[in-house]
Amino acid sequence: MVEAFIRLVCPECRKGWQDNPADLPALRTNFNCPSCHATRRLTEFMRTERDLEAVKQFQ
Repeated sequence: MVEAFIRLVCPECRKGWQDNPADLPALRTNFNCPSCHATRRLTEFMRTERDLEAVKQFQ
């Protein structure tokens, strides 16, 4: 089994990290930055359109 990772970036503090898409909440759910705790919709943390498409496959 191949694990997928999504690249995320906080729109406020600009911290970047990777996460497993299966571990992420629904796309329209509020999500908190692990660094600065900014709260936004998960889609706003997606680094690229490709990351967004990968998360949609796991939802």
